[in-house]
Amino acid sequence: MTRPRTVLAVVVAVIALAAAAGIVGGSYETSLGDVRDALLGTASPRTSAIVIDLRLPRVIAGVLVGAALGLAGAVFQTLSRNPLGSPDIVGFSAGSASGALVCLVLLTPPANPALGAWAGGVGALLIVLFLTRGAGLASERTILAGIALAALLSAVNEYLLTRAPTEVARGATLWLFGSLSATSWADVALLASAGGLLAVLLASQRGALRVLELGDEVATGLGVPLRRTRLLLLLLAAGLTGTATAVSGPIGFVALAAPQLARRATRSAGIPLAASMAIGAALLLASDVLAQRLLAPLQLPVGLVTGAVGGAYLFWLVARGRRRR
Repeated sequence: MTRPRTVLAVVVAVIALAAAAGIVGGSYETSLGDVRDALLGTASPRTSAIVIDLRLPRVIAGVLVGAALGLAGAVFQTLSRNPLGSPDIVGFSAGSASGALVCLVLLTPPANPALGAWAGGVGALLIVLFLTRGAGLASERTILAGIALAALLSAVNEYLLTRAPTEVARGATLWLFGSLSATSWADVALLASAGGLLAVLLASQRGALRVLELGDEVATGLGVPLRRTRLLLLLLAAGLTGTATAVSGPIGFVALAAPQLARRATRSAGIPLAASMAIGAALLLASDVLAQRLLAPLQLPVGLVTGAVGGAYLFWLVARGRRRR
């Protein structure tokens, strides 16, 4: 078995263990036998409701959201040629938050924030691309435009929160941290359909993505239309991130770390897409299990856990860079 396949098998095993912990554990303890009975329809109504309606969609959504963020991060890092590249460099998270807050605060009655999050994130990307047209994703102009737009939208978001009623502001704040606590089978269906379609379209472009890793001159020489291909890949990755964000809220670190961890683990020259998806799913699912257990019975938003892990990861990168010097 080759190293990438070995890594993929190990990560899938980790996902299975985290999924089992997420389904079995909690304030209402269940055994694997209870889970089996719930799936077969022979468990008590309470056990069936907890396993089928609450825990199972949360676990599946965690896997799908993590995989989507890992794949989107791999595309952004490949296009930007920056190991710290993620959808955040074009203000995507801030745009998603703005779109969701507009739906929750300004619309009467409040609308579902999912569509607003998707539209806000993609809109932020299009604004940055318009302002920096002609510049590459790795250019200083694009990065600065993304930072500037994120700062502006963050101020708008703070203002919207001050305008919101207390209950709405509380719910919006929880969503902004990123959470899987309210996921349902409808969210799983959205992730599986829209997210699955976007992932398949991205996978169909993996050949062009690999050629882009070789540099613009080589890609042009091989007949790859650079501008059109980059725009298509960016829009697909942004749509995938938007779909995930619509379900869970903005969750940091996963899109940043999963591709680099996949590259280091598989020792690949480029960023492996399948391993990035698997590691993204494992990171998010394990973080969500930790968020549920760390201060039980109090449940933390999973975004707080991924943010803390992400900070530790960046400190490790800094320390590693200093040791190399």
